[in-house]
Amino acid sequence: MALDKFDLAILSVLQEDARANLQEISSRVGLTSTPCWARIKKMETDGVIQGYTVRLDAAAVGFAESVIVQVTLESHNDETLEKFGKALEEIPEVLEAYLISGDYDYYIRIAVRDTRDYERLLRERLYRIPGIRHSKSSFVLRQLKESYLPLSSSPIAAGAKAAANGKVSAATKSTRTGAVSRVTTSRRR
Repeated sequence: MALDKFDLAILSVLQEDARANLQEISSRVGLTSTPCWARIKKMETDGVIQGYTVRLDAAAVGFAESVIVQVTLESHNDETLEKFGKALEEIPEVLEAYLISGDYDYYIRIAVRDTRDYERLLRERLYRIPGIRHSKSSFVLRQLKESYLPLSSSPIAAGAKAAANGKVSAATKSTRTGAVSRVTTSRRR
């Protein structure tokens, strides 16, 4: 799907406020309701819009600490990577997980209540996953930036979008990246 300036404007409005009503979105992007609704539905069907979420204050719901964990595995064969990704999917505290290049294999962001909760998570869940050679944990002291995708009004060709996204099936993408459910959290200080 090629995205034009109206699609990008709609996405920008929805990134800022996923609860914006159709009338508000239409007004802000310069379309009437019917074509605006059709564009939103098309982007949902095509997977450009993958869902609608609510942003939570992590500390307010009991997860005062965020930990970045970098992990190196013993082996890098497909079976090991798939098992590790599936194991991470089973840990609710894992908010994001990425298969990365560099000194470590995975970059994982975890939400915990405090340092004791993190110790429990390490002993009971993370270190029970077979194949971990080394890990390094860093507690987040303060979040400096959280932002939306930098959408511009320049149209995006379908081919460029597919190349940029590495166009793979959802199942393959989940396994390759170790992707886990994403929860957007915000901490105010």
